[in-house]
Amino acid sequence: MENTLTQLKNFTRVVADTGDFESMRQYKPIDATTNPSLIYASAQDPRYAHLVDEAVVYARQTAHTQKHRLNTCLDRLAVNFGMEILQIVPGRVSTEVDARLSFDMVGTINKARQLIEMYEGRGISRERILIKIAATWEGIQAAAVLEREGIRTNLTLLFSKIQAIACAEAGVRLISPFVGRILDWHKVSRKVDHIPAAEDPGVLSVTEIFHYYKHFGYQTEVMGASFRNTGEITELAGCDLLTIAPSLLAELEMMNEKLSLKLDPMTSKSMQIHKISPDEQQFRWLLNEDAMATEKLAEGIRKFAADLVKLEQMIQQRL
Repeated sequence: MENTLTQLKNFTRVVADTGDFESMRQYKPIDATTNPSLIYASAQDPRYAHLVDEAVVYARQTAHTQKHRLNTCLDRLAVNFGMEILQIVPGRVSTEVDARLSFDMVGTINKARQLIEMYEGRGISRERILIKIAATWEGIQAAAVLEREGIRTNLTLLFSKIQAIACAEAGVRLISPFVGRILDWHKVSRKVDHIPAAEDPGVLSVTEIFHYYKHFGYQTEVMGASFRNTGEITELAGCDLLTIAPSLLAELEMMNEKLSLKLDPMTSKSMQIHKISPDEQQFRWLLNEDAMATEKLAEGIRKFAADLVKLEQMIQQRL
C-alpha cells in the first residue's frame, strides 16, 4: 500500500509550509508558502547566508535613505527566498506583505506591486507568485484590486466563514484557513487537552468553507494551513490544497493507513446552503461576534509583525 502522504497527493495538492529548501526537495510539494516567522528563522541559518548577503548589497546599491534601504532589503530577502523556492517547486510560492499593513488598503496594494515588480524584474511570471495578505476587511479589499491587475493573492490568518465568504466575493485566488490555531483556541476555551480530529473545530470550519465555495461555484481555492496533527490533515483529504510543515509531512510519509476522500465537490452541490453577500458593516459585525476569529486574527497579526521587527533588527545591523 502507498504511504499516507502519497495517497493524500492523489486527492489534494500538497504545499510545503517551510522556509527550508532541503525539506522541499525531500517531500516534493506542488507549491510552497512562507511567512515572516519562517523567513526570520531561515535567515539565521548559515546555509542561507548568501540570500541575506545579496539582499544587503542590493539595498545598499539601490536605496538612498536608511528607511528605504531597510524596506528594500526586507523585500529583496523575501523575493530571494521565493526565487530559491521556485527552483524547487513546480508551482507557486506565497510571499507575505508586511503584517503592519494589515489595516492599510493602499499600503498593501503598493507593497504587493513592489514585490511583483521585483519578481518580474528577475524573470518570474506573476502567475507563479501569490501575495499573502491578512484577511482583514482592508486586506480583502486590497486583494480585490490586485486580482483585477492580475496579481494573485493568498488571504491568510483566516479563522471564520465570514472572512472566507468576503474573500470569495472579492475574487481572491486562494485562502489559508488556520486549522490548528482554531483548535488551540477551542482547547483552551473548553479546558480540554484533546479533541478528536473528526470533531476538531478547525477541521469543521474548513469543511464548511469548502462546501460553501463548491456549492456556489466560487473559483477561490481553499488551502488548509497551520496543522497540529496528522488527523486534522487526513480529515481534510480532498481539500483543494493543504500546506503542511516538514515534521507532519515526515509523519504522513511513515504512515500506511488507508486514506479516503473526505471533501467531495459533488457532495457540496447537493447541500442546502444559505448564501451571504456581506458588506463592510456585516463583515465587521459577524467577525466581531466570533470571539475565536477576532482574537486569533489580532494575535496572528501581532506575532507576524513581531517576527518582522526581529528580522528588521537583524538586517539593520548588517546595513
